[in-house]
Amino acid sequence: MMSDKFLEYLRFEKKFSPHTLVSYQNDMKQYSEFLKKMYEIEKPEEATAVMIRSWMAGLMQEKMAAKSVIRKASTLRTFYKFLLREGVIETTPMAKIISPKTPSRLPVFVNKKEMESLFTDIKFPEGFTGVRDRLVLELFYATGIRRTELITLKDSDVNLYNLTIKVLGKRNKERIIPITPFFKKYAEEYRSERKKIGTDCASFFVNENGTPLYDQEVYRMTKKYLGMVTTLQKKSPHVLRHTFATHILDNGADINAVKELLGHSNLSSTQVYTHNTLDKLKRVHKQAHPRG
Repeated sequence: MMSDKFLEYLRFEKKFSPHTLVSYQNDMKQYSEFLKKMYEIEKPEEATAVMIRSWMAGLMQEKMAAKSVIRKASTLRTFYKFLLREGVIETTPMAKIISPKTPSRLPVFVNKKEMESLFTDIKFPEGFTGVRDRLVLELFYATGIRRTELITLKDSDVNLYNLTIKVLGKRNKERIIPITPFFKKYAEEYRSERKKIGTDCASFFVNENGTPLYDQEVYRMTKKYLGMVTTLQKKSPHVLRHTFATHILDNGADINAVKELLGHSNLSSTQVYTHNTLDKLKRVHKQAHPRG
């Protein structure tokens, strides 16, 4: 099946993350089941633009979020582009498909007072767990790295002498991110507690039993502590990524430097974080200008 070869291509050539692969796999499965049920077509490569449009229309009629439909359309674009490359098809049916538009939403972020409260007012548990949990939150806020990047961070990637960490981002692209002496203090404390466990795990962040942290564990940890300082509905690691970017831009950081720190491929991905800076400039302008 070409859909199976497509997933192998994403895994071994495109180096997609396990999380992204699961999304693509689910999209392809749902799409294939639709074609089989509605058109008795076993091979997705035989589908037409009319069939694809019918599938997407059905998803929207089922009240699926526009963002999810757009992602599924992106999956199909990548799939049919792969088929073109393999010579299976001569033209892609996606050329006639227009994805639905979704209203742009500003990134959700925690304000500065709440972040300060997280690290000064919240009492973390004594011992390994408390030290580790605090360091996880410190690293998210200090660097803006993604959850997967934090989980896959190796002990050898954390250089406390040079005050840097080496992060493996999307598409296996490495980047070096500076850390502060303040972060170094807590990292040294964590490594001291980590030694007491006696683990030989290569991962930097581990559990009490010495095994690597896993995705949902980091999410629950972040949600728990953010829930102590903010009333935001979303309390995920990605909110801390948004918070990092918004706060340093608000303090005058160069947007191109922030782009590199976040590991963005395009500047447009970073520009969404300038909203807070612009709001601040508008307030200053209104208060200071004679005709404001």
